[in-house]
Amino acid sequence: MVEALIPKETGVGFRMTKEEPPSTSKDLQELQKKLSLLVESIQNNSKMVAFMKSPVGQYLDRHPFMALTVLVFVVMSAVPVGFFLLIVVLTSLAAFVGVILLEGLVISVGGLSLLCVLCGLSFVSLAMSGTIIVSYVVVSSLVNYWFPPRPLTQQNSSGDCQLAMKSADLEGLCQE
Repeated sequence: MVEALIPKETGVGFRMTKEEPPSTSKDLQELQKKLSLLVESIQNNSKMVAFMKSPVGQYLDRHPFMALTVLVFVVMSAVPVGFFLLIVVLTSLAAFVGVILLEGLVISVGGLSLLCVLCGLSFVSLAMSGTIIVSYVVVSSLVNYWFPPRPLTQQNSSGDCQLAMKSADLEGLCQE
């Protein structure tokens, strides 16, 4: 029955009718042909032949209910296992990035701490150098003030004593 899409007026609005599909048996035959080709290609696969010759393959061939159960389990467990592996990979990447960031943070904090310590040491060394120089100048000035240098006035006539006397206390040591 071929009818055109004819709008029919109802109380609510227009109602449209569709064409009926001609026959579903032809589509089912094509689907069956494709499935049989798929099963044949799977059965002729070298890896599948090797699996079916193994003890597990022979056991599953003798117990089709167990084979179906294993197949359903594998298919249903693929999604949770996939999510688990995805979480493992993402966690590993996050840990790797976290370690790099943490290492960078530790190096940065350590570098800044070292910089602060070195700046502090430079100020302390400047202060100590200044203190040492000021102390040297003050002490040498005090020594020069307390013990002023005397001019060389006396020299031994015999030549035994070659050094000139710097202070009055040392004049009596070198005699003829």
